[in-house]
Amino acid sequence: MDDPDRPRPPVDDDFEREATTDLDDETSDAPKGLALHTRILIGLGVGVTAGVLANTTLGGEDPRVIWVVANITEPIGTLFLRLLLMIVVPLVFSSLVVGVAGIGDIRKLGRVGLKSFGYCLVISACSVVIGLTLANTIRPGERVDAATRDGLEARYGSDAAKRVADATKKPAAPDSALMQVVKTLVPSNPVASIAGIRAGEERQTDTPDMLHLMLFAVLLGVAATLVRPEVAAPLIAALQALFEISCKIIDLIMKIAPFAVACLLFNNTARFGLDLLSALAWFVVTALLGFALHLFGIYSLSVYFLSRINPLEFFRRIKTVMLTAFSTSSSNATLPTALRVSEENLGVPREINAFVLTVGATANQNGTALYEGVTVLFLAQLAGIDLTIWQQLGIAYFAILGGIGTAGVPSGSIPFIIVMLATYGINPALIAIILGVDRILDMCRTVLNVSGDLTAATYVARSEGFKLLGRKA
Repeated sequence: MDDPDRPRPPVDDDFEREATTDLDDETSDAPKGLALHTRILIGLGVGVTAGVLANTTLGGEDPRVIWVVANITEPIGTLFLRLLLMIVVPLVFSSLVVGVAGIGDIRKLGRVGLKSFGYCLVISACSVVIGLTLANTIRPGERVDAATRDGLEARYGSDAAKRVADATKKPAAPDSALMQVVKTLVPSNPVASIAGIRAGEERQTDTPDMLHLMLFAVLLGVAATLVRPEVAAPLIAALQALFEISCKIIDLIMKIAPFAVACLLFNNTARFGLDLLSALAWFVVTALLGFALHLFGIYSLSVYFLSRINPLEFFRRIKTVMLTAFSTSSSNATLPTALRVSEENLGVPREINAFVLTVGATANQNGTALYEGVTVLFLAQLAGIDLTIWQQLGIAYFAILGGIGTAGVPSGSIPFIIVMLATYGINPALIAIILGVDRILDMCRTVLNVSGDLTAATYVARSEGFKLLGRKA
């Protein structure tokens, strides 16, 4: 356990310089041959190219394209995603318990938690402001003609109706605001939460309740620091072994990443091609511009001034994480890679990673918050509804909350957007307009989400006195 009176590692006031040796030789990104991020990038290019060619030559509804997607590429892509999601629960649980126990001093854990929460809140607010400003300036909803709108509604109307029905389903007796907070954060049965069974719901979801799991893991780690070391040692040793084994499983899974990425990208481009991007060009441009401003503007300022890292060096070191996030569209599925890269490439200590990144995968989704704000304003403009400044401030508030409560899985923000539309008197069925391009934008905003988690981890580690970059585990 850490001694609270022990002096913390000194912080060098100068920026860390780029290591003289290539990072690909220092980490497991490239054991041999081409680096992992290079192979993923090649797979991404192959998938997009093959998908666009299939769509332009055969058409997205061609039986041969549908057969290839249903029987080859979709199963391979789904296999990769499910393998990564399969290992998330043991990885998150073991890393969080061991990390919290490793921090040792409860006061230090409190500092880490407050710094993480404060950072995420400020950065999420910045993302929403960027999104709303762009949506009000560009006004993409006023640039889509009625024929395009009607065609998209007809094409995706059935899927939208199902999503609206699921998202707007209300319980018989709604809980008070405080009771909702309690049920959202505190599990009554951690095993049920891991299985994806939500309190008060009869159905079981496909994903575990990560907030429940994380709170239980944090409490277990805290309690481990308060009992005699010889009592906690066997549990910590077992969970440390589980963490190491989980990391090895991730290394094995990532070997098929380039092939899976090619299949995942083929699925989208072969079905929809690029016609949807052109039909909703202004909406797509607005969202992508917001993502770019936040990623290369706000994050660069953060790592430059708060983490004392050269932004170009930071993005170079996390390229594997960004590509994995782009291809999987899932913060949870990217978490295993983010944990490894943050420790090996950025030098963030494991105990900081375990807390900040695992919590951030669910509670620090800046890209999602930005996207939700842009989408609600876009659909309001499309419907001819002029929202007041106070209503837009309400949207900003809900978007920040949505960035915290949205599931870290593909298209996890859609149900929250539907609820926001209904709240502000906008027809929720209009969600059909953006369903076709949501997956592409989901890939981009997931990059923003996981990159934000890494900026938070470097900020917290630096503020706690750890020197970043070049640190060996």
